[in-house]
Amino acid sequence: MGARTRMWTLVGVVLSVLGTQRAHAIDEEHRARAMDMSARAIAYLRAQQDEQSGGWAHNPDGPNLPAISGLVVTGMILDPRIDASDPDVREGIAYILSFRQPDGGIYDRILPSYNTSICLSALSHALHDPGEDGPAFDPGVIQSARDFLISLQYGEDATTSGEGGRTTQRVPPSHPFYGGIGYGSHGRPDNSNLNMMLQALHDSGLEGDHEAFQRALVFLQRTQMLDEVNDMPYADGSRQGGFIYATSPDGVRIGQGESKAGLIEETMDDGRKVSRLRAYGSMTYAGFKSYLYADLDRDDPRVRAAFDWIRRNYTLEENPGVGTDGLYYYFLTFARALDALGEDVIEIEAPDAPAAGDDEQASDGGEARVRRDWANDLIDRLSELQNDDGSFRSVDDRWMEDNPVLITAYSLIALEHAMR
Repeated sequence: MGARTRMWTLVGVVLSVLGTQRAHAIDEEHRARAMDMSARAIAYLRAQQDEQSGGWAHNPDGPNLPAISGLVVTGMILDPRIDASDPDVREGIAYILSFRQPDGGIYDRILPSYNTSICLSALSHALHDPGEDGPAFDPGVIQSARDFLISLQYGEDATTSGEGGRTTQRVPPSHPFYGGIGYGSHGRPDNSNLNMMLQALHDSGLEGDHEAFQRALVFLQRTQMLDEVNDMPYADGSRQGGFIYATSPDGVRIGQGESKAGLIEETMDDGRKVSRLRAYGSMTYAGFKSYLYADLDRDDPRVRAAFDWIRRNYTLEENPGVGTDGLYYYFLTFARALDALGEDVIEIEAPDAPAAGDDEQASDGGEARVRRDWANDLIDRLSELQNDDGSFRSVDDRWMEDNPVLITAYSLIALEHAMR
């Protein structure tokens, strides 16, 4: 197969993956409100675009994070009123491509996996919805960025050269790092970077049975607090079902696990109470979504356990387990995961919560459940947080969430998934 044929085969796969849309069960009032909210968020983001560079949150002295521009571009293109022919979007794409490196990555000296993943997602959406003028870039960029990301995944064939070689290692499947990907600055992989990488691979049209997804399943299982599937000692006896951040706190304490939510007391089968790493919201939604992208069956015990955790801990008031830390990132993973699930309404284990709309409470084995229109819930919550200028109100400064452009981009993408 020639290079040009391969390129357009890739384009076709991207269009097929990104072109599948469903209509969620949001009512007309919520849809109208969400459309207005997204329009105001986009107007705010347009006003924040750097006139000289065409990017967002641009630092003339560098290094820059093209990922922030990638999030903005993704949010704008997901809006049905905008495509990649929009002048601001095209400038944003040009800005992103200005950081393309000879190794295929898209980054500016730091955080190669994080930046490349988010930028690859943005470019994939732009390729899907290019407008009348056609793609604003060579589609071969997609394949190069994808190959670069896969080379950064901890495994037998991880790269050992260049900037990427400083962020990964070659390890066997028995190693706690296997299948993960990280920032490079902490000496170990983590679920946040893996989430963004798998999102990018999915958006670019890579099938769930690809070896990159299959390697990722190993790391995902080892960060799921479920003794049934997790072979790490920190998960012994755990039945939480949700996900933690990493298999290791750093490159030295390998295999000790890391959660940003601290510890939780669990009761073992023999009645003993022990402390275990606590699963939390954003990583659980990210892990659940990643399982779906890897084509696991909905009845798979890993998927069921993660979804049960979601049903038990359903909320939009906080990032469950860590409070306001990473709240907008949580909204993003919440929306993407439930959109990927494809269910308009989910039953949650929240007997004190009011039912949404005309939904009725159900009972399963004596435990009350409530049906929630998750998209309506998300729109309601985000409407409480949007400022008059279209930006979103910062509630915490951890993980850069005091940056209004970043959290507005997160919110815009979440809104677009709620309206799909």
